[in-house]
Amino acid sequence: MTKIIAHRGASKYAPENTRASFELAYQMNVDGIETDVQLSKDGIPVLFHDEKIKRTARKRGYIQEYTYNELKTMDVGSWFGNEYNGEFIMSLEEFLLWIADKPLLLHLELKNNQIDYPHLEILTYNLVERYGLLDRTFFSTFSTRSIQRLNKISTDTNIGWLTNKSRHQLPLFSRSLGANAIHIKYRLLQPKLVQQAKTENMPLRVYTVNKLKHIHLCFQYKCDSIFTDVPDVAKTIYQSYL
Repeated sequence: MTKIIAHRGASKYAPENTRASFELAYQMNVDGIETDVQLSKDGIPVLFHDEKIKRTARKRGYIQEYTYNELKTMDVGSWFGNEYNGEFIMSLEEFLLWIADKPLLLHLELKNNQIDYPHLEILTYNLVERYGLLDRTFFSTFSTRSIQRLNKISTDTNIGWLTNKSRHQLPLFSRSLGANAIHIKYRLLQPKLVQQAKTENMPLRVYTVNKLKHIHLCFQYKCDSIFTDVPDVAKTIYQSYL
C-alpha cells in the first residue's frame, strides 16, 4: 500500500506548515504529515521550510536570528489568504501535542543542509521520544552530517536520505551514508531504481508529487509513500488501484 503523506500539510489549499494546513490534511484522511524543522535563536525546534522568513512571514532575516517568543507571534497565514490571518509559526512541541492522539505517520525533514544546526537532531529526537511517537516517526534530510548525527543518537532511527540527483546504485549508496530509506524527487523515479530499492529492501518515497501522471506512476510502481500538496487528489486516484 502506497502511503499518502501531506506535504507541509494540505499545502495547496492552506498555508504550509500551519495548524490549518495540518487540520485540513487530517480531514482528508491522509496516512501521514510531512513538515520541516529548524531551530530558533534560543534553540527551540520550530516548523518552517525556508531558511529566510520573508516568503511566508513577510519579515527580513533568517529563522535562526529570532527567538521562539519572537517567532511565535509572526503571522504565516495571511500571505496565502486573508482568511488565514492569525496562523502563527508553530513549535515542534505544539505540533507533537496536536498529532499525538491522531493515527498519523509523522515525517520530519531536518533543515540542516544550508544552515548547519549542530543540535537539531538531538533536540528533535528527544521531543519525539518524550511524546512516545518514535515508532511512527520518520526523519529525513539532505545532509549527510545530519544522518550521521541521527545514527549516533540511535541505530533504530527511521532515516530517509533526501536527494534530487541521480546516482549509480542509489539504494546502496544511501545505505552507506547510514540511511534506511530513500526520498527522491519525482523526476528520478525509474523502473531500474524501483527494482534496486526492492532488491535492497529499502523503502522508496517520492516528493513532491502533484501532477496526475506522476501520482499514477508512483502508484503503478507501488512506491512506499508519496509526499503531495494535493492529498485529496491522490486519495481519489488511489481508489482505482485498490
